[in-house]
Amino acid sequence: MATKKYTVTLPEELAEEIRSEVGPGAFSAYVTRAIERQRERDRLGELVGWMQEKDGPLTEEEQAAAAAKLREIEVWFEERENGIQGGAEAA
Repeated sequence: MATKKYTVTLPEELAEEIRSEVGPGAFSAYVTRAIERQRERDRLGELVGWMQEKDGPLTEEEQAAAAAKLREIEVWFEERENGIQGGAEAA
């Protein structure tokens, strides 16, 4: 994937806390993953909104399925962050 530099403004304390945890070389990757996660949540929210407009409020079963999907996405991101792909550690 092509990359491009952007300038963003972050609270200094937050940025320095993250940089100290991940190291200066991994800061951009951390921010990218955070934005990807938020984008997935936004898309799920859009889907829920569309479903509610089309079919009315979600049933408890539909809400449970959406929560399960959200957990699945979170696990996927956690595995990706830890270098695990397809359930096995990457070489």
